Parts: sequence; C-alpha cells; structure tokens
Amino acid sequence: MKQKPLIETNPYLRDPEKFRKALIMSVASSTAIETGAPIASIARMLEEGEETKPFTTTQGSAR
Repeated sequence: MKQKPLIETNPYLRDPEKFRKALIMSVASSTAIETGAPIASIARMLEEGEETKPFTTTQGSAR
C-alpha cells in the first residue's frame, strides 16, 4: 500500500497559515540559537517578509 505524502496527512502542512506560522517559529528559534538574537525579533523580521505561495505536490520523479 502506497503511503500518502506528509503534506497530505499533516494538518499543519495542509493549512497554509498554520504551515507559515510553524515554519517561521522553527526558523526563528534555530536562528536565535545560532546568533544569540531574540526569537521575537527574528520572527518579526520573517513575518514582515514576502508571502509565500502554498506548497503543492507533484506526481512522479522530481528529476
């Protein structure tokens, strides 16, 4: 039985707004660890950035 891709089963990845918030927090916390900057300031800079298009899956090889 073929498994569905994670983007189709994870509710945070299916909802573009939840996905963006989770991605921003993940990047902000990782960046804060590396740079010592406050998470809130990094998250604010990322939130002010350009909106991303929703991620879509394609069938077949990525090649």
